Amino acid sequence: MKKMLFCIGLVLMSVTLFVSCGSTSNISTTRVDSNTVVDLTGFWNETDVTTVSNSCIQAVMVSPRISAFYEKNGRLPVFTLGKIANESDEHIDTSIVANKLRNAIINSGRADFVANIAEKGAIRDEREDQSIWGNVDQAKSLANEDAADFMVQGSIRTIIQKNGGKSVRQYYVDIELVDIETGRIIFSHEDSSIKKLVSQSTIKW
Repeated sequence: MKKMLFCIGLVLMSVTLFVSCGSTSNISTTRVDSNTVVDLTGFWNETDVTTVSNSCIQAVMVSPRISAFYEKNGRLPVFTLGKIANESDEHIDTSIVANKLRNAIINSGRADFVANIAEKGAIRDEREDQSIWGNVDQAKSLANEDAADFMVQGSIRTIIQKNGGKSVRQYYVDIELVDIETGRIIFSHEDSSIKKLVSQSTIKW
């Protein structure tokens, strides 16, 4: 009897190992056009980034403050990137929004940009290295950086309503231009155009 139970146990173990080792997950990948809207979860996605970035860029570009600065100083204003804070309830890589804003403003020709604090460290190290080891005629001067006039900063927030299996997610994106010398906010723009109704059904087995 004991031998029979032992044999049955071995058979069951063998079957279990065979099934577990033989099972696989089928993964299917379909490439889609980069402009195709794909919203699988209802959370922040690449389409939302593009929407709010375009809105903020257009607002900055038509701001009379930019034109007034040029008329007063005879040169383009110089911007630097501050922090775009994620104050929402989900993970959002705000650096994507910040970089889109920077690239579009630079390419518009309406303002210049200098490196932000995080980026300047590596640049300063390179200049110091050049001052010691670089060709005298080619080494870049120390303490000769262009100073920024304004800092671009902002935040992303969410308001959420839930009822049963449905929820409404609305995003608020604020962008500001701050005068670095005076601390005055000379421009402010809010985009609240992204609002999503998300429905979730429960599957009963």
